[in-house]
Amino acid sequence: MRKRWGRNMIMMMIASSLMLAGCNSGGSNNEASPEVSKNDVHTNGFPIVDEPVNLKMFTRIAPVNGPFKEMPVFQDYEKLSHVKVEFIEAQTDGFQEKKNLLFASNELPDALFRSGISPLEAIRYGSAGQLIPLEGLIDEYAPNLKKLMEQYPEIRSGITTPEGHIYTIPGIVTLSAARTDKKWINQMWLDKLNLKVPETTEELYNVLLAFRDGDPNGNGKQDELPMTARVGLAVVNAMSGSFGLDSQLGYNINIENDKVSIWMGSDQNKEMLMYLNKLYKEKLLDQEIFSHTEAQYLAKQGSGNTGFFFDQTNNNFLSIKDQYTGIAPLEGPQGDRLQSHALPVARDFGAFAITSVNKYPEVTMRWIDYFYSDEGSTLLRFGREGEHYEMKDGIPYYKEDFLKEISNQAKITPYAGGGAPHLISEQVASFINPPQVQEAQQKLDPFMPKVRYAAPMFDEQTAQEVNILRNDIDKYYEEQSTKFIVGAIGFDKWEQFQATLKKMRVEELEKLYQDAFDKMQK
Repeated sequence: MRKRWGRNMIMMMIASSLMLAGCNSGGSNNEASPEVSKNDVHTNGFPIVDEPVNLKMFTRIAPVNGPFKEMPVFQDYEKLSHVKVEFIEAQTDGFQEKKNLLFASNELPDALFRSGISPLEAIRYGSAGQLIPLEGLIDEYAPNLKKLMEQYPEIRSGITTPEGHIYTIPGIVTLSAARTDKKWINQMWLDKLNLKVPETTEELYNVLLAFRDGDPNGNGKQDELPMTARVGLAVVNAMSGSFGLDSQLGYNINIENDKVSIWMGSDQNKEMLMYLNKLYKEKLLDQEIFSHTEAQYLAKQGSGNTGFFFDQTNNNFLSIKDQYTGIAPLEGPQGDRLQSHALPVARDFGAFAITSVNKYPEVTMRWIDYFYSDEGSTLLRFGREGEHYEMKDGIPYYKEDFLKEISNQAKITPYAGGGAPHLISEQVASFINPPQVQEAQQKLDPFMPKVRYAAPMFDEQTAQEVNILRNDIDKYYEEQSTKFIVGAIGFDKWEQFQATLKKMRVEELEKLYQDAFDKMQK
């Protein structure tokens, strides 16, 4: 024990020395840039500054991306803004370790772009003074972001620490179609079997039976796949709204009259799992749903031999897109009809942050704010008009010759690969949310929750408590739910399942979420 204590002390001293050294050295290489006072930063219009400013930003680069310095968005924006950004790129593999090292050594860049800073990291590095509070900068230098936060108050509550600071900025998705998986059904099979679009879970069951037995693909074999979903409990997420189960606060949570309720041991969840068990037992639900890979699932979408599945967009079945139509959420046995599988407006938490070594935080905030406008987001996602995209009825579309090589798209924009800090609105959604996807979303819109609360920001001690509780509870819930669905255990074990959740202190976890929600409402 004494040896371990001694080793820990030595590690702490080394870490402290590294941090002190980093603080003393400044950690940034902006010495060659001219000093810019607040008065030199233009609060609107371009350029942001008259004299060029250099910034270093740490970023994750996805395998599909090309080098950021070759992307037209950053080349053109440098000319517009007079802000030159040098990106320190880290591949997705090993990215987390490199990010950890930056903070441990205090060799910080000026900002972190597309860096997926977790809520716990934001609080930890913010409290340590390595990330700076952004709320004042947003008020003064980020009119586009500020306007969105006023329009959607849940953005601010979802990114503000219990102490009242904002250390990171998320991606923001105002387009509902970009926040939901659609429910796609094989309209060609419905027509062939003279069936109506199902409106309830019971009607869906009967339609799936017909898909299984009615030979809608006409090959004389019973080889149709009635229903499938992504691997694991994605099917639970997709169907939960029909059984009155929501997904608030980034978890299995309902909120009613400001009361937080974790529903894993509820009667509604039991009813849903019994329904899915019936589908699985009768081979209406994909028998590989707990074993197939993502690639295999997408191949099933594109095969045309699947009756019902879930996906945000139609990219994976474009060649047979006319075969499918999006449908509304199904009404469950108790009359519930909710599109609960919907992400919050604030997406990709921790997409952008400014560090304490940054000499130009006002310039940096104005630089990132542009991407929360339709104009800036269009530049970020589509590149150059005429070269990469063209406008049709006021909406940008990639040019057909540009998309002849599909990999071109990911080379010109950092949004391909996910997690980029910017606005996703109807204006910039033509590529992944074409008209068919928008029409499918319109079926879901009446059933979307009025407010989707993002996962709350806990203080560090509470976050650790939540992580410890959830590690055990989530693993147990996933294992047992899988067994209930495939019939490995019977529902006569439900009370035992509930009792085990209680032993795992699910009620304590629920109270932590309730306390966090109460703070969000103040």
